[in-house]
Amino acid sequence: MEPRGATDFCVCLVSLAYYETCIGTEPIMAKTSPAQFVRQVRQEISRISWASRRETGTATITVFVMATIAALFFLLVDMVLSNIVQLVLGLGG
Repeated sequence: MEPRGATDFCVCLVSLAYYETCIGTEPIMAKTSPAQFVRQVRQEISRISWASRRETGTATITVFVMATIAALFFLLVDMVLSNIVQLVLGLGG
C-alpha cells in the first residue's frame, strides 16, 4: 500500500523507525540478586487476598456437587439417546 498523503507518510516513517529499533534487539532485563528476588516475591505474596478456610470448603463442596449433577445428567442423556438409537436401528430387542 502506497502512502497517499502526509499523514500516511508520517505513519509509515514512524512504523519503519519502530520496526528497525525493535527487530534484532533483545529486551534488556534488570539484573536482580537472589535476595532481592525473594524479597519481591514475599512482597507480592503479602498483597494476595487469600480465601478463608470456610470459603475454600464451600467452593470445594460446590464443585463436587456440580460435578455429580453433571455426571448424572450426562448419564441420563446417554441412556436416553442410546435407547433411541437402538429403537431406530431395530437393535432394541
